Amino acid sequence: MSGERVKGNAAVGYCLEMSTGDMRTVVRLLTAVERTEQQERTLTRVRTECERTDARFQEQGIDLDVSISQALDELIDGAPSTDLCPSYSYAFYQAVAAHFSDPTDLGAWRRPTWFHAMDDELARHGVPSDLLPGTFLFSGPPLRLPHPGDAVPAIGTLPAHRAAALADAYEAALDRLDPEFRGPARRFTEVMRFEAEEWASARELGRNPDTLLFWFH
Repeated sequence: MSGERVKGNAAVGYCLEMSTGDMRTVVRLLTAVERTEQQERTLTRVRTECERTDARFQEQGIDLDVSISQALDELIDGAPSTDLCPSYSYAFYQAVAAHFSDPTDLGAWRRPTWFHAMDDELARHGVPSDLLPGTFLFSGPPLRLPHPGDAVPAIGTLPAHRAAALADAYEAALDRLDPEFRGPARRFTEVMRFEAEEWASARELGRNPDTLLFWFH
């Protein structure tokens, strides 16, 4: 994909994934005063995944000030006990994963900040600011969460109806980009073209997968 892509075990990197769904269902789950039976069943699955992530981190020797399971409960109560901890981002992501599509792999990267250099290159060739990767990859969740304390994990969102515009803008600039950025831009173009078609088909069927969610971890 680019010089930033991690190959094999040559370097430690961060994974970038994308999934699609109706963000309103996630927000309703976390903010409902009285949950439906379906929401309770979903919440049980989310809590199980949070517990599994806690167990995995403990095996890896990763010590979090607040467990991810506790962070989930605090988000539901609307009362985080700290303003600096990554657990809340992990808990929110598990709530998203219970409602959204299976994740699409967008590669592995040594430095999240590399995307800001890609921003400069795309902007130089006319891509609008709201479609630059540094804008939507790190825009944050629709709910206010405590800061993770580091660059990752990072959550970003893009309205699904903007996927076609992003694909068009990147495709128009593709041949003029520096070779370092051409591979990643082509990958985004392909993925967003597919998502635009899926969004249009879903709308015809009366569904509204309104959000593309990006998970950098």
